[in-house]
Amino acid sequence: MSDNFTPNPHLNQLVAAGIPPEIHNMLSTHGVGPLVEKMGIVFTTMTTESMIATMPVAGNTQVAGLLHGGAHVVLAETLGSFAAAFHAGPGKKVVGIEINATHHRGAASGLVTGTCTPIHLGRTLTTHEVLMTDDAGRRLSTCRITNMILSN
Repeated sequence: MSDNFTPNPHLNQLVAAGIPPEIHNMLSTHGVGPLVEKMGIVFTTMTTESMIATMPVAGNTQVAGLLHGGAHVVLAETLGSFAAAFHAGPGKKVVGIEINATHHRGAASGLVTGTCTPIHLGRTLTTHEVLMTDDAGRRLSTCRITNMILSN
């Protein structure tokens, strides 16, 4: 837990990931995680109803020069997990129990935008749909993630 006198050890990571200042305390003990940093994921919207982030294609490609399918899934799991945690609230943890992805088209450059919206928000389970689009707004992939909500 953070207070007004203890500096947040993850402050630089949170700022770089686009986390709004009002959410910094919620993430003060663990930040956004090193994979979010490595992938270049930056959040643009963080609410229970809509979680949106971008990720560059550059640095996240497979050998043919296209965005790696696993990178799509990393973005989807990041968004779905954060959205589930927002729904669960303080004192709860979330763990992913299922994720799937359908890849519709490739991307060789630019930014990918992931938009996560809830399908089901329950007491113990959440399910979200995450749509990935390219700079032109074309759908790249569709993912669905289900998280289990645990009490601490």
